[in-house]
Amino acid sequence: MDWTIEFDKAIEQYLPDLEVLQDEPMSRHTTFRIGGPAKRMAFPSSREQLVLLMSFAKNYGANPLVIGNGSNLLVPDEGLDRLVIDTSANLNRVERGSGNTVLADAGATLARTADLACKSGLTGLEFAHGIPGTVGGGVCMNAGAYGGEMKDVVTSCRYVGGDGEIHEMSAAEMQLTYRHSVFSGSSMVITSVTMELVPGDKAEIKSRMEELMQRRRDKQPLNFPSCGSTFKRPEGYFAAALIEECGLKGFTIGGAQVSEKHSGFVINRGGATCADVTALMAVIQRRVWEEKGVRLEPEIKMIH
Repeated sequence: MDWTIEFDKAIEQYLPDLEVLQDEPMSRHTTFRIGGPAKRMAFPSSREQLVLLMSFAKNYGANPLVIGNGSNLLVPDEGLDRLVIDTSANLNRVERGSGNTVLADAGATLARTADLACKSGLTGLEFAHGIPGTVGGGVCMNAGAYGGEMKDVVTSCRYVGGDGEIHEMSAAEMQLTYRHSVFSGSSMVITSVTMELVPGDKAEIKSRMEELMQRRRDKQPLNFPSCGSTFKRPEGYFAAALIEECGLKGFTIGGAQVSEKHSGFVINRGGATCADVTALMAVIQRRVWEEKGVRLEPEIKMIH
């Protein structure tokens, strides 16, 4: 039986005020601007709604995908026969906690969280200001840039476990390593994160954030849709340098291109499909392996 039938009935009965879209194009919800329609897409406005949604999804075989800003996702052109839950629309509160802590919902952007830290005179999140993702996604993949990463600041998080209940986890239990955490590939869903920062000078913090943002503008193709760095950094190498040395800068398949500005980025030049991107990534991986003997592992999360 089509899972949407029972799912729609449950929503109508228990969550009549919840916004749920049918056959919503994922291209509207990913920074790559690629992806076919999701059978159902929900926008919970409370943790209670999120918990209920996860329960319905489990009961009716909806195979839930929880997303934030969609900044690291490559979605198939044919779409997704599953429930997509967007936390960025409504579950995005950020506030100053006690002492030097900042509390953020999973759907809060890293940029807004870094801004609040700056206004509070707290240093440590400057690196995150230009990362286009959300706090939940940032912790899930231990996002980092310019010498900083989430594991430097995160102290704990709350999450929905496999039992459908809200639990708390310490940073030590999160197993935060390079672009990985205990949440990677797991069914656990982060709902909020607590970060411990350090008092600093507001003007200096703001200046550092502006400096890093300018470096991004100068070096990265921010004027084109992308997922940021396409591949993880191989140990002892830089992915962008390897790709460029293989003569692939500017290489294009369909609407997908290895950026002429930064070879570590595959960009959507316009009308790129998931098939274009995956074909281009395969060429890059093969050439780098053949010419450099290095295997490139995608940093992009391929959704199915």
